[in-house]
Amino acid sequence: MDDLQFRRQAYGDPNDQSEDFLKHIAESPDDAKLVNDLKNLDNRLNQALNINVPDDLAEKLILRQQLNQHQQHKKRTRYLMAMAASIAFIVGVSFSMLRFTPVDLSEHALAHVYHEAKALSTNQDIGYNDVNFKLASMSGLQQSKFIQQPGRVFYTAYCDFQGVKSLHLVMQDEHGEKVTLFIVPAEKRLKLEEAFADSKYQGQGFKTADAYMILVGEEGSDLNFVKNEIENTFI
Repeated sequence: MDDLQFRRQAYGDPNDQSEDFLKHIAESPDDAKLVNDLKNLDNRLNQALNINVPDDLAEKLILRQQLNQHQQHKKRTRYLMAMAASIAFIVGVSFSMLRFTPVDLSEHALAHVYHEAKALSTNQDIGYNDVNFKLASMSGLQQSKFIQQPGRVFYTAYCDFQGVKSLHLVMQDEHGEKVTLFIVPAEKRLKLEEAFADSKYQGQGFKTADAYMILVGEEGSDLNFVKNEIENTFI
């Protein structure tokens, strides 16, 4: 066995027991020392790698993974809660600002009529007691009511005037035309014009003791007739 082949064999397996390998070791003290050093290195490596594995290692690893996942979940939850709190704060501030922003009742009345156009196609016969029942649940109007039927009422429903719970009625004028009436609890931030109009509708507003009354009808409808009906029946 030549020297190069011996060294390859020694580095590959210093514990080789082949005849040629052992003969070469016996004939060369330097190569014998090399093989002995390599054997010692192998022993140290084997000792370093020969680590006793605890019986509960798998459980500990699983527990550590679960703890890490839990920590990540907590971080995510805290982040989402912080985001939710920030959004709630912004919404709350925005809502509070809206509560103090002046409201033009004429603009809102026209917008409601256009938005709820189906109300003008309704042809029910609603008694004033049903209207009074709705009024009784509205802030500031619990004591307000109609004492008799204010003409024909085709439609009644709650609506919202910039955060103010209001009542939406559709009534009949002297000529049988439909007129929309909004009853809005009086608040200082509400602005009411006595007369207003756009290209399709005309309107007028007046105030009772506790409410603003806004009438909206198409051009030619008799708003004054409906106004007189309300003033004579609403207390």
